[in-house]
Amino acid sequence: MDRQTQQYCHDVERTRRQRIGWWTEARYGMFVHWGLYSLLGRHEWARAYECIPQQEYEQLATQFRPKPRPAREWARLACQAGMKYIVLTTKHHEGFCLWDTRQTDFNSMKACGRDFVAEFVEACREFDLRIGFYYSLMDWHHGDGGAAATDRAARRRFTDYTQACVRELMSNYGPIDILWYDVPEPMQTARQWRSVEMNQMVRALQPHIIINNRSRIDEDFSTPENKVESPSGDCFWEACMTLNHAAWGYMPSAAGDTHSPRDIIRMLSIACWDAGNLLLNIGPAPDGSVPPEAVAPLKTVGKWLKQNGEAVYGTLDRQTPRRASACAGAAGGGGWSRKGNTVYCWCRFWPGREMGIGGFKGKLKSARFLVSGKPIDFQQQGHRIIFKNLPHRCPDNLCGVTVFVLEFTSPSEHVPFADTPSLSNIKTFF
Repeated sequence: MDRQTQQYCHDVERTRRQRIGWWTEARYGMFVHWGLYSLLGRHEWARAYECIPQQEYEQLATQFRPKPRPAREWARLACQAGMKYIVLTTKHHEGFCLWDTRQTDFNSMKACGRDFVAEFVEACREFDLRIGFYYSLMDWHHGDGGAAATDRAARRRFTDYTQACVRELMSNYGPIDILWYDVPEPMQTARQWRSVEMNQMVRALQPHIIINNRSRIDEDFSTPENKVESPSGDCFWEACMTLNHAAWGYMPSAAGDTHSPRDIIRMLSIACWDAGNLLLNIGPAPDGSVPPEAVAPLKTVGKWLKQNGEAVYGTLDRQTPRRASACAGAAGGGGWSRKGNTVYCWCRFWPGREMGIGGFKGKLKSARFLVSGKPIDFQQQGHRIIFKNLPHRCPDNLCGVTVFVLEFTSPSEHVPFADTPSLSNIKTFF
C-alpha cells in the first residue's frame, strides 16, 4: 500500500464511527437488482453466460417500459419488511445506466425517457428509508471495459468514464447514504482503478457517505456474499444474500426456492450474533413489480420484527470470535444477540416445558419473554441455565421463533462447552 493510500485509509478510519453509526443500528436492508437482464428472466449474468452479442443485447433497451413509479412498491415493501435502507443497482455489469447520464446513450432516459434513480430516491425519501447506490465497476458494454486491464490509454478512458458516472450519482440526487461498488475487474489494484482519487471525490461531494470494500480498498464495511459470516477481524460487515438461492435478478423459474420467513430470521440471527448487517435482495420483474413469491415472506418477517425488533435493531455487542452457526444450537437452534448485560436468546426449535443453555459465565438476574414480558422460571448451576415451566407450544405463531430476554448482572461472555472438560479443547468448529 503506497503512502497516499495509507493516508486515505487513515482518514476514513478516523471518521468511520461517526458516519456509520446509523447503519450499525439499522441492521437490515433491501438489495434491488433490476436492469435489462430482467427482461430475459434467466440470470443477471445472462449476456456473459449466453455470449449474447452487444448489438442484440442493446435491443432490450427498446423493450424496457416499466410501470409508473415501481420504486414506491419496493420502498413500501421494505418498510413493511422492517428494513431500514435500500441499495439499488444503478448500473450492473451489463452497463445499462438507470439514470439520465451524459456519459453514454445506453441509459434509461434514452430508452424510455425516465430517470429511475431519481424515482428511487424520491420513493426512499417518501418512506423515510436510507439510500444506497450500487455501481458495478466492471462494464461489459463500454468499449474499453476489457482492454483496460493491459492498455494504459484504454484504462485512462475507462476510469475517466467510471469517475464521471460516479460523480453524476453523487452530485444529482441530494444526500446519499451508501455507495456500494461491485466487481472491480479487470484491474487488480486500487492504483489502476484510481480508487483513492475516485473515493476522495465521492467523500468531498457526500461527506457522510459510507462506502463498501469492493473498489480494491477496505473502506468502511466488508461485504460477504451468499454467506452470513463475519469476515475475520472486520468490525463492520454486511452479508448480501439472494432471496431464492439462484440469482440476483428476476428469475421466475426460481420462485420455488424462495427463502421462508424462518430462513430469513435465521440469517438475521447470525448477522446479529456478531453485530453485522443483512442486505436481502429482490429481483423485480421487467415492469418493476416485486415478484409475488417475495411479498409474503418479507411481510411476515416484518410483522415478527415489529414484535421482536429489540433483539435486532440498535447497537449490538460483538460476540467472541466464533462462528454463530456453530453455537446456535445452544439457544434452541436460534442463536443470540447481546446489548451490554442483556442477552436475547432466539429459540428456533421449541423444546417443550424445559430448555437448557450452557456456556454463559455471568450470573443471570432475570429472564422473560420479549413479546409478552412474562417472566420465565429458571435455575442456574455454574455455566448451565435451565428454563422451567415453559409453554407446551412455541408462543410465536408468526415464524416459530421466540425470543427470551436474559438480564445478567454484568456483560456475560459465552464459552461453548464450559464445565465439560472432555469437550473444552475442541477448536475445529470455531
